[in-house]
Amino acid sequence: MNLYNLLSNQINQQDLLNYYNANITYAKLPKGINGFVFPYKGIQNIYINQDLSYYKRKKTLLHELAHIELNQLNQYTESIAFKRDKYEDEADQYLEFLKNSIVKNK
Repeated sequence: MNLYNLLSNQINQQDLLNYYNANITYAKLPKGINGFVFPYKGIQNIYINQDLSYYKRKKTLLHELAHIELNQLNQYTESIAFKRDKYEDEADQYLEFLKNSIVKNK
């Protein structure tokens, strides 16, 4: 079970959240912060900026799920500031790859 299954409508959002033991919280976040994932005691806590439009919330959720699926949360170290852009780019590229794969398979 993964993002590909969600994007190709084989599963629903809640199925994937359950699979990753994740939950979503919509909260007031600083301007410029769309969302983030905070793993705690085996739960993937996804925070999404409540001020975003519906479309931007969904896009942000997919991006945060990509971080989980790429196992990037376990790669965070004290030098995260130097790798932040790398992880963000990888998550975006992964989503683009999945979307293109789905289009090719239709």
